[in-house]
Amino acid sequence: MLLGAQLRRLRETATVTRDDAGYHIRASGSKISRMELGRVSFKERDVTDLLELYGVDDLAEREKLIQLTREANATPWYQKFQDVVPDWFHVFVGLEEAAQLIRVYEVQFVPGLLQTEEYARAVINAGVVTGPRFDVERQVAVKMERQIAGRRHNPVYVRRTSGARAPRLLHRVTALDAKRGAPWTPLLDKSETAWMIRTAAVVQSAFA
Repeated sequence: MLLGAQLRRLRETATVTRDDAGYHIRASGSKISRMELGRVSFKERDVTDLLELYGVDDLAEREKLIQLTREANATPWYQKFQDVVPDWFHVFVGLEEAAQLIRVYEVQFVPGLLQTEEYARAVINAGVVTGPRFDVERQVAVKMERQIAGRRHNPVYVRRTSGARAPRLLHRVTALDAKRGAPWTPLLDKSETAWMIRTAAVVQSAFA
């Protein structure tokens, strides 16, 4: 879905219609629509031809998109977690990875994309656990893999105010009462803060 979103952005910037793009790769406008929605596999030749049509001359950008093509055709990382994630999660992750802007409001917990492994485990254990112990660890692993996938192509920007321009923004507003309801300790608090400082490109987040 990330590649499809990028191709759509390039097509619209070049003011090329779906039908014209489809004709250029010996297909139809409906195929271009399915490609942009991530509903079909991608042929490297098709992507290369579309980049030429859209006027993408920068070699670094072309290589990045070709690499995305190869990754898009690979087995998704979440397939190995089919036993602990619902079907809708696949679409959710695709949208999350393709997003340019993510707004999160959390009353009780630190957002999943900002949780450390220790904090994620504490949150899951604090909830209603119906499965065996290994399910908890696999759910933690899903959160960690989700963070890695989200950072692979877009850096995480954590900002409290809107309007800032960045490749990918994650707006975080966490209520002060979160510390009362969440599995919070000074150690977890310090760990979370340190993680965001190391990982985020810009950190202007605070409890509001």
